[in-house]
Amino acid sequence: MKVTIDVSAAINGKAGLGRYAASLAGAIAAEHPGSVQLFANRTPQSTIPPTLADLPLETVGAGYKPWRMAVWVGQMFKVAYNRAAAGSDLYHATEHLLPPVKNVPTVLTVHDLIFNLFPQHHKRLNYWYLNAAMPLYVKRANHVIAISESTKRDLMRLYGTPEEKISVVYEAAAPHFKPQSADSIAAVRQKYDLPDRYLLSVGTIEPRKNLARLVEVLSVVRHEHPNLKLVIAGSQGWLVESFFEALDRFDQRDAVIITGFVPEDDLPPLYAGATVAVLASLYEGFGLPVLEAMACGTPIACSSTSSVGEIAGNAALTFDPECPGEITAALRQLLNDPALCDDLREKGLAHADRFSWQRAARETWAVYEKAINQIGS
Repeated sequence: MKVTIDVSAAINGKAGLGRYAASLAGAIAAEHPGSVQLFANRTPQSTIPPTLADLPLETVGAGYKPWRMAVWVGQMFKVAYNRAAAGSDLYHATEHLLPPVKNVPTVLTVHDLIFNLFPQHHKRLNYWYLNAAMPLYVKRANHVIAISESTKRDLMRLYGTPEEKISVVYEAAAPHFKPQSADSIAAVRQKYDLPDRYLLSVGTIEPRKNLARLVEVLSVVRHEHPNLKLVIAGSQGWLVESFFEALDRFDQRDAVIITGFVPEDDLPPLYAGATVAVLASLYEGFGLPVLEAMACGTPIACSSTSSVGEIAGNAALTFDPECPGEITAALRQLLNDPALCDDLREKGLAHADRFSWQRAARETWAVYEKAINQIGS
C-alpha cells in the first residue's frame, strides 16, 4: 500500500498542526518503509523538516489563501486534483483542507471545530471559510480521524457525522521531550533571559488560549510570589488586543516574558526549567503542551474542559478556565506545595509514556486499511 500524507503545515511552520503532520508522517514512514510519499503547498519560506527530508515530495506553489480557495472551489465543483495523490492508494489530509482527488480513498484529520464553538475568537473571513468548507470536507472524506474523544463528540453533534466514520487517534509528545540536564536548562534560561522561577504557557497568542485571564490570575498570585514571571512561548496570532490590554490593566507588563516562536530544540529545556506549566485554554482539540510538560517532568495545571482534561487524566491539577478563582487556587497549590509537585512529576512522566507516535502510526495505518477496504467492498 502506498499513501500520500499532506505535510503542508509541517513545512510552512504552522505550530501544532505542523508538529502533528511531521511527527505522524515520520512515524508512519519508519513503520512502513517505502510506503509513504508527501504532498505540500510550498511557498518560498517553506522548510522541509529533517525527519521528512528523504521522503518523496510532490508540491504545488500556491500561496496559503489561494490554495485554500482553490481546494474549496474544487470540492464544490468536483474538479479533480489527483496530482496531490499521484500513484497512491490513499490520500491523508492532516489539516483542515481536503483536495478533491478522484478514485482515491481519503482520510481527513479533524483537530477541532473551535470556529463553530467560539466564532467570536476567529477573524471573520477565516470563520466564513471554515464554516462553509469544513462540513463539505468532512462529508467527502471516506474516513475521519479525530485527535480526541472531545473532537469526535463535536463532529457527531455539530455535523451529524456517523460514529462509525470517525476514529480517535491520540497525538503524543515527540521523543525529545524528556527530562533535561541542568546544563541545557541553564543554557535556555540564559538565551531567553529567564528568572529562576517562572510559569510557562506554550502556544500561539490568541483569545482561545485565555491568556488575558491568566494575566489577571498572575497579578493575584504575585502578591505571594512577587518575583514570579509568566513566560509565553509562542508567536502572536490574531485578535491579540485583549491580551495586551490585560497586561496594562493588571500592571503585569514587566512580569510577562513573550519569547515569540521557540525552536523545537529549545522547548524541552524551557519546559523542564519551569516551576509550573499552565494551559488555561478555553478549548483545545488535543492540548499537546500537557503531554510535553509531563514528558519533561514539569508539574502542570490545566483546564478541565474539552480535550485538555481528557488528556491530562489524574496527572495534572485541573481548573475551570473561565473561573479566575479556580486557576488562582490551582497555581497557589503548586507554588506552595513541593510534595504535590513531586507527585505530579512522577504521575506525569508515567502518563506521558502511554502516548507515542509509534502507536499513533499503527492506529492511523489501520484507519488507512479500513478506508481502502470500504471502497473495495
